[in-house]
Amino acid sequence: MTDTTLNENKLNFVVQEDMDGERVDKVMSSLSDSMSRSYIQKLIKEKKVIVNGKTVKPSNTVSEGDLIEMEIPKSIVPDIEPEDIPIDIIYEDKDVLVVNKPKGMVVHPAAGHYSGTLVNALMFYLGDDLSGINGVMRPGIVHRIDRDTTGSVIICKNDLSHRSIADQLKEHSVNRVYHAICHGILKNDEGTITGNIGRSSNDRKKMAVVSDEQGKHAVTHYKVIKRFEKDKMTYIECRLETGRTHQIRVHMAHIGHPLLGDTVYGPYMKSRFKLEGQCLHAKTLGFMHPSTGKYVETDAPLPEYFCHLLDILQ
Repeated sequence: MTDTTLNENKLNFVVQEDMDGERVDKVMSSLSDSMSRSYIQKLIKEKKVIVNGKTVKPSNTVSEGDLIEMEIPKSIVPDIEPEDIPIDIIYEDKDVLVVNKPKGMVVHPAAGHYSGTLVNALMFYLGDDLSGINGVMRPGIVHRIDRDTTGSVIICKNDLSHRSIADQLKEHSVNRVYHAICHGILKNDEGTITGNIGRSSNDRKKMAVVSDEQGKHAVTHYKVIKRFEKDKMTYIECRLETGRTHQIRVHMAHIGHPLLGDTVYGPYMKSRFKLEGQCLHAKTLGFMHPSTGKYVETDAPLPEYFCHLLDILQ
């Protein structure tokens, strides 16, 4: 592809023969090393991309000779300050960093949480050594876990590693194993929960298992580690085949075994354990290294509160 020009905040180019028939979002993402395909799709939906003078959809295809013009928004730098917050590092090299996130910490800044986040801590620890694909609000962040979920989060130090890990997540090839304690006694030693996950029709702040025509495909594999008959609870291992918002929490609640401490998807009852959020820990994280191509697997030790719970239940 040639005939590409960049004038201030606008990118103009002419589609060549090798891109004839390709989706417009795919064509544009191949031109930029700094913008992800999802971000480009966002620009298209915001009508900042026109083909031959007309707005398009991300799925629209282009033809040889088409003129594509893309308006690139100016970067808005929020008031996100580096903060000297301790980070529990599990693994680190020149490309990636795996940290063991504590309970109560938000991964990246958002409304109501502009300080005390993992990003604030990373900015202090790594400075500019963070990928920029997800923008200034989420430097280095390629995936996240909930505020009250503890455990492994992978951080990307450059755009090359970010694209590699993002592709692996999209292909569902990253090995992600969680440990959790759920209500009730699971009868089967292991099983698979399949159910599309989307916004709940009753409460838009919650996710739910929805019909096949709605939401996104989601699969969770679980295995019983130990049953606590007296307290009617089960200690389980969950392996994510997909990675949807609140997936394990939603799937376990869907089969009648919500996670202990989950006030969103669990039972409305007081717990003698006085937990702060769901009992869920991202324990194992395995991926192909962006530079070496070798498999890397890390393990985040169970947090103190989780170990204390297991001692009490046993």
